[in-house]
Amino acid sequence: MKIVALLLVLSIEDYMLPCFTKKIFGVDCPGCGLQRGAAFLAEGDFVSAWNMYPALFTIIPLFGVLAADQLFRIKYANKIIITLMISSVVLILTNYILKFI
Repeated sequence: MKIVALLLVLSIEDYMLPCFTKKIFGVDCPGCGLQRGAAFLAEGDFVSAWNMYPALFTIIPLFGVLAADQLFRIKYANKIIITLMISSVVLILTNYILKFI
């Protein structure tokens, strides 16, 4: 199982898209690090994934709650979704600002 995950991660890294904002303007965009963070997360390297793109840890549960809410109604889904969305935006903006400091 670990070998399959390793092969999946290796193939993902071969097909990562470059950041066009960074190539054209030389400045990171708010999404820079998302692909590499997801690759680290797939490898199980949670610390590196957090350092690369911390918002992954709120975006993944957000998509999970959105999907689960479509299949069966969750009682406090709106509050959970709003909380995850706000925390995702805060993490994205904080990470983006900290890249420039």
